Amino acid sequence: MPANQGLYNGFLAAGLIWGLYLGEAGFQIKVFFLLCVAIAGLYSAATVDRKILYIQTLPAVLALIVLWLGA
Repeated sequence: MPANQGLYNGFLAAGLIWGLYLGEAGFQIKVFFLLCVAIAGLYSAATVDRKILYIQTLPAVLALIVLWLGA
């Protein structure tokens, strides 16, 4: 399972980097991948360990807020 999580996180990071690379045109891509991170964090918090909510979900939600405020 840890290898799968590493691969998953790598794809999410690649998506966010892609969105950053595209600049203004990448706004929707960044939103999509941040939502993926937040939803995965919610699911993991519900099924594995509640502290994942603070480690993964909260930073993703905060990044979404900052992204929307900066748009």
